[in-house]
Amino acid sequence: MSSALTTTSATATAAAEPAIVFDRVGVTYGRGRKTTVALADFNLRVAAGETVALLGPSGSGKSTALKALAGFIRPTSGTVRLAGRDVTGLSPSKRGIGVVVQSYALFPHMRVHDNVAFGLKAHRVPRNEIGDRVTEALDMVGMGAYATRLPRELSGGQQQRVAIARALAIRPKVLLLDEPLAALDAQLRQNMLGELQQLRKALPDTAMMYVTHDQSEALALADRIAVMRDARLVDIDTAHNLWQQPSTDFTASFLGGANLLPCEVKHVSGTAALVTVGEHTLRAEAPSAGVGRPDWAPNAEAHLCVRPHTVRIVPLTERDALRGTVITSVWKGASTRLHLEVAGIPVEFTADVPGHTPLTAGDHVGVQFADPAGVLIPPGIGTESATTDPEVRA
Repeated sequence: MSSALTTTSATATAAAEPAIVFDRVGVTYGRGRKTTVALADFNLRVAAGETVALLGPSGSGKSTALKALAGFIRPTSGTVRLAGRDVTGLSPSKRGIGVVVQSYALFPHMRVHDNVAFGLKAHRVPRNEIGDRVTEALDMVGMGAYATRLPRELSGGQQQRVAIARALAIRPKVLLLDEPLAALDAQLRQNMLGELQQLRKALPDTAMMYVTHDQSEALALADRIAVMRDARLVDIDTAHNLWQQPSTDFTASFLGGANLLPCEVKHVSGTAALVTVGEHTLRAEAPSAGVGRPDWAPNAEAHLCVRPHTVRIVPLTERDALRGTVITSVWKGASTRLHLEVAGIPVEFTADVPGHTPLTAGDHVGVQFADPAGVLIPPGIGTESATTDPEVRA
């Protein structure tokens, strides 16, 4: 084989390799009865240019996965690979990864320029290149005019931009962001979300992993969302698919706070179904059977996933309105969240009504579901007993 063909083959192989691979990675602390599982049998692949959000509650294992990738902790089992290279035992400085953390971690005695240059010096970048690289990184995050300031002279949002610039200065192929907006106020978070979206477009070949417990951040930034619970990956798919057709009950409730109404399947035609919820018959979406999803059969038990914003509150006199009673009413500014009980439905559920409503506890209202009312989810999927690898399902 000619050297040209060999080079072409090697280039194609490198291009085909995912930027990030977790292969059955586990992290435990302690021994015997005091063993704590921080990450269990974690499998994930992230392509170059792809952004994957690790989403889950506190203690779900998402930050542990990021630290295992960055090299801050050593996995007790499994391997971590970057572009096909096994980095499981490498120190953080030898991985070439950019990392941004919640606390910013800027050196308080160093000016912005020196903070950004620190990583370049650690990577032994030639001195005559450092100035241009720092300027390039600061301009990318809109902080070029602040190079001579100290961190204490910057706002929280500005400090976070500097932290991102420092991570970008080394031109990493992989960028990790661990709850980067958690310390900012609501308005700054919204502004930074927009800037992170622009940053993604400016770095089309950089793989990003974004750790968060905030669903709005995950939906806004991620190509795919990996949902974690109790140190395990329980679901992974595109943000759109997880929202529209979640395959687990945990995903449905955690991502968007869906109502999960116990139901019984009565009839299925293609991807449409009739189900009974208590005393009422409703139409539902029935996603096609596949890995992780059952073949919906008559009389099968399921959960009907109903998003709160799809439930309508109407006058009791309106046709097909179900009689409901308000349990609680909480105004949230752009909407009011009602907690309801409805005659003939065995569980309470929530509805989001636009704007401010004068309804209070004890008021009687008409309730209408959309058509279809929601999507079917197998009951009990997404718990620790689930054995199908979500990465395989995706």
